[in-house]
Amino acid sequence: MARLTRAEAQERNRAKVLEAARDEFAERGFRDAKIDVIAERAELTRGAVYSNFPGKRALYFAVLAAAAERTSAEPRNQDPGLSAAEALGALAGAWVARLPLATDPGARLGADLMPEILADELTRRPYAQLMRFEAITLGLALERLAPRDGRLVRVAEAALTTLHGASRLAAVAPGFGEPFNVVRVCESLPGLGLPDEWPSEPPIVARARPVDERWEPPPAGDSLRDSAARLDGDGVVAVLGLHRLSAAEEAIRAAPEGDAVTVAVVTGEPAELSPLTHLALAELRGHLRQAFPASTWPRVQVVRDDTGALAAAAGVTAVSDATETAVRVRGGRIVLRAEGFGACHAAAAGVRLP
Repeated sequence: MARLTRAEAQERNRAKVLEAARDEFAERGFRDAKIDVIAERAELTRGAVYSNFPGKRALYFAVLAAAAERTSAEPRNQDPGLSAAEALGALAGAWVARLPLATDPGARLGADLMPEILADELTRRPYAQLMRFEAITLGLALERLAPRDGRLVRVAEAALTTLHGASRLAAVAPGFGEPFNVVRVCESLPGLGLPDEWPSEPPIVARARPVDERWEPPPAGDSLRDSAARLDGDGVVAVLGLHRLSAAEEAIRAAPEGDAVTVAVVTGEPAELSPLTHLALAELRGHLRQAFPASTWPRVQVVRDDTGALAAAAGVTAVSDATETAVRVRGGRIVLRAEGFGACHAAAAGVRLP
């Protein structure tokens, strides 16, 4: 048998750790799970576990992200919603069908996610922005199904609130409520007339400065579509830290029709927060696949830029969770750059320095 390369051996060990950790978390829950036991299950040393994951929480997020990847890879719903109500019904139906029963062996696996997120500001603020980004993405898809109804991000927020509430009750009060009623509630949301307006210009708008730099992006993957990102065309690239992710909506709405919009998600704490980002985006991809025709998906690519390579190509050499920089690309050149609050709108709309 050929000897494994160092990279292959590390990947094999990582997979063994994830499998062992999944079993440990499912059996004992997050708080009672032990790294020493996970190492023993994986037939590795404690040091080998820590060489792949900085701590138990990052490992837990990675286990849940791997589970979300498997779910998002399930066959696409062949009968997605053709109206906003139908799409939310399809989303809710798929959601409640996966709610674990108290007797399920893996019912405990995800039960500690919210408590762990709430326990630390390091995870709470990024997760809030990841949830807002999911609502924005689903809302934009709803708008393409119901173009006369205006902005529907608040409707998407209400649906996610309902569905996450159903998940929490399924965990702490098994059997509470009727799943079909959850679906009907979500289907009714577009007809409630929830107030939702998008300002023509955000309250803070940076000014973009003209530049003339080569655009040489590295290969990257689109986390929404689980495919290679297309980065060689004209459009806007927004580099956003996890505290600024909702600013992506400014770029999407301000960019001219036909321009590509790419969001490079960066963080100052990649070891801890990249698995959480992976989890949230994999879940979002699964929701889109189950509820919406591909033609209604928003015109945005999302790149998990864990190494900062795409950010560096856009001229951002140091990243943090507060990063907001956006560039406009034309003909293989970066022609505008904006930084700080309102940068996404400025680069997308072409708001230049006077």
